[in-house]
Amino acid sequence: MEKNLAFADLLRLMDERSTAFQAAVAAAPSLEVQVPTCPEWTLFDLVQHLVEGRYKWAATVAAGPADAPATFSAPAAPREREALLTWFAGSVRELLDALREAGPDRGCWTWWGDSQSPQTSGAVARHQLQQLAVHTYDAQVTVGAPQPLSSQVALDGVDEFLTTCCAGTEPWPHKPVIVDYHATEGRSWRLWVSDGHTRTAELPQGTTADEAVERADVTAWGTAHELVMFFYGRIPAASLRTEGDQGILDQLHT
Repeated sequence: MEKNLAFADLLRLMDERSTAFQAAVAAAPSLEVQVPTCPEWTLFDLVQHLVEGRYKWAATVAAGPADAPATFSAPAAPREREALLTWFAGSVRELLDALREAGPDRGCWTWWGDSQSPQTSGAVARHQLQQLAVHTYDAQVTVGAPQPLSSQVALDGVDEFLTTCCAGTEPWPHKPVIVDYHATEGRSWRLWVSDGHTRTAELPQGTTADEAVERADVTAWGTAHELVMFFYGRIPAASLRTEGDQGILDQLHT
């Protein structure tokens, strides 16, 4: 049975996270408040980052197969809060419209090249949901009202991160290692890391560290939300339960 989110669900959840993001920005005392989880940014910077990304990916999806990202033109960022939120909402609509027009299987440029994620509009939708979800969490932390990612979004986020951001042909200047990730919601993944041949696969449901055919060099346990937040640098490895060489996690995710 397919465990990952369907294309229609990805678009629905992107719209939902967009609404939650706007609510957090609307509740902030100022657009100039610092974002604790992205300390180099103000809340205004966070909005601007998301808007520019939505327009970029809308143009890239609309362009179809290509060797480089599409050029795009985003409207200038307004400084007034209501106008800024309207600007943000417009960028999300632009991306959702482009994805609906393309459907899940259209080829397009992506930065993840030879990873286990395809270079398609569906894979873009999957990654962009995680971008919106994590940055919505950032905005909520900023206003003191963080809400964990739903299990639906977070479980897809763990799988998406491992297949898109970890699995591929990037150099690994260390000895080959095996890393296991267990979400308390009942799904587990294994990452085989070596120089230029990293790959991942989901383990059969209920697999424990002792039952695995080959023992992992390090194993991490947490909720799916915690795993996603660790992957994106929002929490340290010490926030997870680990067994084995925790230094491998630091090498992989910093």
